[in-house]
Amino acid sequence: MQFSVKTGDLTALAADCLVVGVFQNRELTRAAETLNTASGGKVLEAMREDGFSGKSGETQLLLRAPEIAARRVLLVGLGKREELRNFRLEKPFRAAAAKLQACGAKNVVLALNGILGDDEARAAQDIVTAFANAFYRFDACKSKKEEDARAPARVALHATDSSAALRNAIKAGEALAAGMTLTRDLGNLPGNICTPTYLAEQAKAMGKTYENLKVTVLDEKKMEELGMGALLSVSRGSRQPARLIIFEYKGGKATQKPHVLVGKGLTFDAGGISLKPAPAMDEMKFDMCGGASVFGTMKALCEYGAKLNVIGIVPASENLPDGAANKPGDIVTSMSGQTIEILNTDAEGRLILCDALTYAERYKPETVIDIATLTGACVIALGAHATGLLGNDDALIDDLRRAADISGDRVWPLPLWDDYQEQLKSPFADVANVGGREAGTITAACFLARFTKKFRWAHLDVAGTAWTAGANKGATGRPVPLLFQYLLNKA
Repeated sequence: MQFSVKTGDLTALAADCLVVGVFQNRELTRAAETLNTASGGKVLEAMREDGFSGKSGETQLLLRAPEIAARRVLLVGLGKREELRNFRLEKPFRAAAAKLQACGAKNVVLALNGILGDDEARAAQDIVTAFANAFYRFDACKSKKEEDARAPARVALHATDSSAALRNAIKAGEALAAGMTLTRDLGNLPGNICTPTYLAEQAKAMGKTYENLKVTVLDEKKMEELGMGALLSVSRGSRQPARLIIFEYKGGKATQKPHVLVGKGLTFDAGGISLKPAPAMDEMKFDMCGGASVFGTMKALCEYGAKLNVIGIVPASENLPDGAANKPGDIVTSMSGQTIEILNTDAEGRLILCDALTYAERYKPETVIDIATLTGACVIALGAHATGLLGNDDALIDDLRRAADISGDRVWPLPLWDDYQEQLKSPFADVANVGGREAGTITAACFLARFTKKFRWAHLDVAGTAWTAGANKGATGRPVPLLFQYLLNKA
């Protein structure tokens, strides 16, 4: 799908389909008003006849509308004007995508300028990303591909003029969509395909694709030499060897300190000896979505050409029960030298993250953000709407909240008070890997905080936002929009 800009008289634009938004109660957008006037009121008349009201997700297809050059006009309901935000574009755009696929439109014009406010460039970025995401399908593991799910080849955004800012915004939207697609693809792959070794191979392929991206992969022998006893204790229960994947994106000056992203890459999590219950355990293939979001963010940066330096670190492993697996009560030594009593082997994400966070010290980072599907407690607290946000630096927390407000990829801060550290005390080691049922999201972050004292750090718990469960389960691509916006703000 290629995006571009088209200017000029909307009624004279040739296209297979012209997509126009309508707010609830048939409140016409600027584009819809233009078409209705040109057609002598026929567009509004057709809405009334067919009962189209403009509710979010409603669609109405008009064929050969009078005085309009496009072969078809697709009216898309946007809901109430005052409630429309960029993160609420998914429902109307998915409905539009279904209609466009059904009619086989290959050359599409989106006349949606003004629906998200007067900042045309910002709106263009959000519309491009949301529209591209609406056509996402995962059929890599199906014997027969979904032929009717093909996206349009060319999509143009109608605008008042083709400014450099608008073209740059479209480029950013395309880059973000590409990154989210990669994140979703990796998350949706099953654990027997997407192993730590597979992730490492995909990272190396990215390194060959992009000139400003260097990729290094550490094997278990190298990790053992570095003293990563916490990470390696998790992989001992699996026949799949662990990998530490390092991306180095160099888009800024050599003297600029890098921002570091650390993503949990548990390609399958059965819980180890502390075995998870069987229902929905298949969804534990999504336990690497934090790592997948690092992949996606690095791809988005490369596609866009962001002018800053970013390091991505993905500790990748499986967590399975085996004779060599961690046992409750085992004590391991992390790369930092701190000892950890493993009270619950299903709290393994923090074990692989803590060594990766210590490894990040060598880059003398400007900031470090870890991303992890870390705790079910976060799902209970925030549901699927907001990512949990904790950290040791108020300015960094504020920066991430601003990026969340712009991108629509929402977060909600939780406290990281020392009071909670009491729950992690162990009589046998420096720290226990769990702190009991109370405040599980916070105590998990408190554990990680012990390994982040040498840099500014934030933790994103994406257990509720990285994938959707149930019949329509699948990776969401979050929090790539948040991370991409945060890094663009820094650039």
